[in-house]
Amino acid sequence: MKQKSAWLAALAAERINTAGGVLGRQIVLVSEDDENSPALTAGAFERLAREGVNMIVGSSTSWATMAIAERAQSAGVLLITLTATRAEITRAGDFVFRASFIDSLQGIIAANFAFNYLELRRAAVLFAADNDFSASIAEAFRERFAELGGEVAAWESYLSSTVDFSAQVCSIRAADPDLVFLPNFFLDVALQAEQLRAQGVGAVLLGADGWDGITGSIAPGAGDEIAGGFWLAPFAADTARPRGAEFARAFEARFSRPASMFAALGYDSMMLLAAAISAAGSFCAAEASAALARVDGEFAAGRIRFDENRNPVRSAAILEIVRMPDGSLASVYKTTAGP
Repeated sequence: MKQKSAWLAALAAERINTAGGVLGRQIVLVSEDDENSPALTAGAFERLAREGVNMIVGSSTSWATMAIAERAQSAGVLLITLTATRAEITRAGDFVFRASFIDSLQGIIAANFAFNYLELRRAAVLFAADNDFSASIAEAFRERFAELGGEVAAWESYLSSTVDFSAQVCSIRAADPDLVFLPNFFLDVALQAEQLRAQGVGAVLLGADGWDGITGSIAPGAGDEIAGGFWLAPFAADTARPRGAEFARAFEARFSRPASMFAALGYDSMMLLAAAISAAGSFCAAEASAALARVDGEFAAGRIRFDENRNPVRSAAILEIVRMPDGSLASVYKTTAGP
């Protein structure tokens, strides 16, 4: 378990233990810090496996988790990653799960939200062609938006080192969309939004969870041009969902900070393991894996059930970027959208 993951799972472990533990036994968290390095992740996994650990939460990124997915399957260790989204990870086998949605599901949910909730019909898409995260979400959005009856009037790509998007913005402006979908990381989005608005593109902006941080102080140029935009997240601390709101209150009371999507997914990962062990009536990883595949219930980040590849079929929180009374920009829970 990555140390960050261990900290995020701590509240769940504490609450489970206070309620009597799992099958009458207390949870003890054992952690290893992989530093987001595949080599260190593999080494940490081997140490934990030698110590007899047969269920692991982590790692947090696809890069690191890819290094241990097949190892976990071969060793019969139940592995659940909280935020690694590469589709290949769970294809390692029936011992490997994830708590967060895969990249392509974000594109599907974004298209549903744009078409059904915002009632927009003409979209432009700008994505990083050399980034699997961005490209896979963009493709899923294009396919789903067309299925719903929408039109993708501009399909523009760029390389991750790009800072001048004037050519792409020119094409988008000529297409006259009512929506620009930007499934990119927030530093790129800040520049793209600024240049879109500077060239007179007034369309609604929509993105995926790579926007997390867009309203922070380290996003250069992220100002009024992103106000009114929307983005998807696995969890919002100000959610209206009862289970999520209760978790957010408990987390803030325990750690004196708002619950992030990472906190919610770390919490849910531990709660999913506990639910699987309880359902299986056993700490055997094989039996718990089989039980986890059948889980269907409400958790902090929403309702979760797993598909045949052990990826969660779940909804997303939709956040709107709004100007607060103190003049700051903030991402505020708007609604929940599903696949």
